[in-house]
Amino acid sequence: MSEHKIEEEQPCYILAIETSCDETAVAIVKDGHEVMSNLIASQIETHKAFGGVVPEVASRKHVENITLMLDEAVAASGITMSDLSAIAVTQGPGLVGALLVGVVAAKSLSVALAKPLIGTHHIAGHIYANRLVGEIHYPCMVLVVSGGHTELVYMKQEGQFEVIGRTRDDAVGEAYDKVARSLGFPYPGGPHVDKMALESEESIVLPRAWLEPGSYDFSFSGLKSAVLNVINQRKMRGDEMNPAAIARGFQESVVEVLVTKAIRAVKAYDVKQLLLCGGVAANRGLRAELSRQCDKEGIDLSIPPFDYCTDNAAMIGAAAYLKWREQYFTSLDMKADPQLSLEAWGSNSLD
Repeated sequence: MSEHKIEEEQPCYILAIETSCDETAVAIVKDGHEVMSNLIASQIETHKAFGGVVPEVASRKHVENITLMLDEAVAASGITMSDLSAIAVTQGPGLVGALLVGVVAAKSLSVALAKPLIGTHHIAGHIYANRLVGEIHYPCMVLVVSGGHTELVYMKQEGQFEVIGRTRDDAVGEAYDKVARSLGFPYPGGPHVDKMALESEESIVLPRAWLEPGSYDFSFSGLKSAVLNVINQRKMRGDEMNPAAIARGFQESVVEVLVTKAIRAVKAYDVKQLLLCGGVAANRGLRAELSRQCDKEGIDLSIPPFDYCTDNAAMIGAAAYLKWREQYFTSLDMKADPQLSLEAWGSNSLD
């Protein structure tokens, strides 16, 4: 914990940096929930040629973009650098080279402005994206769905994270991208699968991976293999391929398992609210079915708008505010940590 004197009567303006994967994002967040600016430089067009994110290319693009993004985010916020209260940055998890660009930029700003540094967990950011649109009521359950993570997280109180279920193989976003490639959809494939699934009148029935009775874990590798088997069998028989029907069958399988386990966890832990977060939270099929089931069960559901589902820096500013309020700041010897634990990162907020 580093030493910084803070004025509690003054507004807290956190400049947040997010470079964990292929978006260079900078935001200014006031008091943990009011977004003053939130800018994102996407690299989708760059990586589309490769069919996925190339870590070295992503890092180089972050280096090219970060200085301009910092200047533009501050200018768009209506405040000055001197008004900032702290500098927050995604410490992990993520691609180590990409994380390093943000970490170095954040450390440099922290030293130059004499402002405290707050290393922040990427998934905590996704979770607290919900705070940008409303109050979070504790205890709550969180369904995290992204390209690298599929987890159920129990939060007994603010800043405390207990992972009660996680994927044993592919995260749901990875499964979407792999299935999309198999169906010939361009990168990023997830939105294309979602669109085709919602438009298709036909559905190919695919298996559901429930695992052991009572388990909150997830598995999607078998479902991915089932999709490949359907595709290969139809090719061998010379049958007409209907990618939309396969997309719908795949999405129905994924959504049913995610929604069922999330609802079961809400009931088992007797929580006040269910939060959805992560890049796959932008999936319209998942949002619609989870909303329908929560309405049916009388469960309070929070889902961020699309802009706060995918990687962005405003969510990092919201999560960093937890540390600000505890006056728990990060030393300048902080390292980018691709394996950073959510539970360990949050535990300091309970001191």
